[in-house]
Amino acid sequence: MVTILRPLSTSELLDRTFHLYRNNFVVFAAIVAIPQLALLALQLLFSATVLGNTSTAMGLIALPLGIVGFLCIEISHAATVFAVSNLHLDRPVRVGAAFRGISASIPRVIGIAFVVSLIVGFGFVLLLVPGIYWALKYALAIPVTVLEGTGLQSLSRSSDLTKGNRGRIFVVYFLLVVLNFVVSTSIQFVFGLGLPFARHHPPGAFTAARFALTAVSGFVTSSLVGPLLTIALTLIYYDERVRKEGFDLQVMMATLETGTQKTAVVPAS
Repeated sequence: MVTILRPLSTSELLDRTFHLYRNNFVVFAAIVAIPQLALLALQLLFSATVLGNTSTAMGLIALPLGIVGFLCIEISHAATVFAVSNLHLDRPVRVGAAFRGISASIPRVIGIAFVVSLIVGFGFVLLLVPGIYWALKYALAIPVTVLEGTGLQSLSRSSDLTKGNRGRIFVVYFLLVVLNFVVSTSIQFVFGLGLPFARHHPPGAFTAARFALTAVSGFVTSSLVGPLLTIALTLIYYDERVRKEGFDLQVMMATLETGTQKTAVVPAS
């Protein structure tokens, strides 16, 4: 809500993240699940081809799956940013409206996400620290791209917004990644309980079953906890704008101007 447009502490930001997530669980879960249904369908389809496949063939299968997975994740990220923005500014949000709202931004989002992935990946190859630094520096690139409609300028914009507060972003990243890992491990364990029974079948069937169960558990994990980090980063985007640009005052002035205009057109009695 608009009343939240003030500088938030890390604990308040996390509380706001879980508040939005809990009160709009169906919306966020659907936004993540709908694009990834396409990926899950392909994974289940390819699980049938595992039987008798060589490692080379599996490598060829992994490439299109990786591309589709990347596209689905970024579409979900963009739609989640749009939904969080509406909720945070006290506007209504629907699943369909979220996807329609980001339709023009999808090419830019995919391009920026690809560039950031290359930069961060290169940083991790060089050394762990540069990868972490660049991940924090460009953490707000996707919210900037979706909400401000920018292209490559999103990188420098994210750098400006995160400057001076990357330690807090690291804490949020760390806590939510740990939560994601715990939930993912628990779900994989539950789905993996059925694997011992598959061992009595031919080796190829066991491999296919393991591949399919891994795909389903990944889908469930993403749908359940996948939105949390994107919600938090979108809230950080607004929080940094409040701290550095007086965004709360901008919204207040715009609200007052809108109210004045409506009052001016009301005929005198």
